[in-house]
Amino acid sequence: MTTETTEARTSDPSVGATTDSPTAWHQINWRHAERNVRRLQARIAQATLEGKWGKVKALQHLLTHSLSGKALAVRRVTENTGKRTPGVDGQTWKTPEQKAEAIHTLRQRGYHPQPSRRVYIAKSNGKQRPLGILTMHDRAMQALYLLALDPVAEVTADPNSYGFRKARSTADALEACFIALCQPNRAQWILEGDIRSCFDQISHTWLLAHIPVDKSMLRKWLKAGYLENYQFHATEEGTPQGGLISPVAANITLDGLERLLASRFSKTSRAGKRAKVNLVRYADDFLVTGSSKELLEQEVKPLVEQFMRERGLVLSPEKTVITHIEQGFDFLGQTVRKYQKGKRAKFFITPSKKNVKTFLAKIRNHIKESRDLTAGELIAELNPQIRGWALYHHHVVSGAIFHAVDHEIFKAIWSWAQRRHRNKTRWWIKEKYFPDTDSNRWVFTGVLKNEEGQTKVVRLFAASSVRIERHTKIRAEANPYDPAWEPYFEKRLDVHMADALKGKRWLLHLWKEQGGLCPICQQRITKITGWHSHHVLWRSKGGSDRAENRVLLHPTCHHQVHSQGLHVEKPRPVIRAERKA
Repeated sequence: MTTETTEARTSDPSVGATTDSPTAWHQINWRHAERNVRRLQARIAQATLEGKWGKVKALQHLLTHSLSGKALAVRRVTENTGKRTPGVDGQTWKTPEQKAEAIHTLRQRGYHPQPSRRVYIAKSNGKQRPLGILTMHDRAMQALYLLALDPVAEVTADPNSYGFRKARSTADALEACFIALCQPNRAQWILEGDIRSCFDQISHTWLLAHIPVDKSMLRKWLKAGYLENYQFHATEEGTPQGGLISPVAANITLDGLERLLASRFSKTSRAGKRAKVNLVRYADDFLVTGSSKELLEQEVKPLVEQFMRERGLVLSPEKTVITHIEQGFDFLGQTVRKYQKGKRAKFFITPSKKNVKTFLAKIRNHIKESRDLTAGELIAELNPQIRGWALYHHHVVSGAIFHAVDHEIFKAIWSWAQRRHRNKTRWWIKEKYFPDTDSNRWVFTGVLKNEEGQTKVVRLFAASSVRIERHTKIRAEANPYDPAWEPYFEKRLDVHMADALKGKRWLLHLWKEQGGLCPICQQRITKITGWHSHHVLWRSKGGSDRAENRVLLHPTCHHQVHSQGLHVEKPRPVIRAERKA
């Protein structure tokens, strides 16, 4: 028996807690589980970097058969947004007993995935996008094997691929566009690539030959099929949208395109420098820059089409177009364009008209359908939508658009108030819903009751209150599974969490006070993990709601504290030593 296997079974007995006790799920030591998995993932990434594929396979086997990995897989699928959505078996894992039992059902021997439940979601162009909803058991199995696959995918990924990757975002992709196009001596032509039904048409033969994960498991997932209107449909190509492993599999399928273009148009040669070919990709949306339309049309596009053909994919002829930078193009909800004024040119990235129109239509429709809500309840529903949209766009040139959006929302709110009080004057409506404040006389205001019947005054969030800040692109070679990059990612996480918690000062204060760590498991609290606010002295025992009596915990750790009656000490403020420049 290897050292890793022994360690996974013996060094952390809490991870292998049996289900005889109803609190077995809450007895798991998540700190040890995270440490075991992270250590194996780091070794997988290092072995991949060294090209030791036999060692990669052995380490993946250890991870997918460890109790730590299985516990984290179950935790992921029972905490994400789809945890209440059942598959074809109608089952969800809600209780601690179900979660603890699920850990011991994640076995490869005898495993047969069930078909996914096919549903459709509306696309912006009016068409329907197919989505497969897996059973909880199949989701957990995919989450387990994804723990072993993702470190390999990170090492082999293209430098300018940003979709479905840890610590990378649309803001990084847009900043890469800025770097590739902003200067006068940069490329002026762009090939906007669109892959027709990417997830639905990837070749199974190619996937089975190139995805570095257990082939028998991958084949079962690819061939599982789906149920639609109680009829079974076999799957002979593509990966199911909705599967946890599908985005990473699609990324691996498209990885290599940037390296192919770099070898064909080498930056070390004079011809390659003149070509100015760069690729930026987010999931299956990508663009390629070039010095001329002819270059993109006659050399780059055929090369891309051949690359896609080997993987069973084709470019959409309607949506794959070549555009000059002065005409501009839409990418990830933003419009990228250079404006020429005489001898000077200005490069701007702004929220696209289509994105703004869609957002305002959603807000107006929400307000129109909220006739029975109070002002406070309506504000509570609108604020997260407005804040989320504004934070998505606050890295680009969006100040004027934020003010315009606020004005349109104000008009919709005013119409809502007039419909509710048809016999009242405009002055009366203004005094009721827009009372004077020190900062602004026209802020939509209401009163909201909490679960305990206490009331508080709430105000509508203004998109224009979000500060415009330039995003710093992630370094292309940064790897979240390499321990050497840990300080770099910690620093970036601090910035991202500060952005996410803007407008929630007490939450940001607690997060910084704890150093971004959960006091129970000592792991990072992020937007992905989520958090609960826990009262150090429980409210049932007379504890207050003030920040001095609160700490942030992971949701699972919070349940663990309450199920076992644990006491959480208020962490001391973390003082970080800054290295002098």
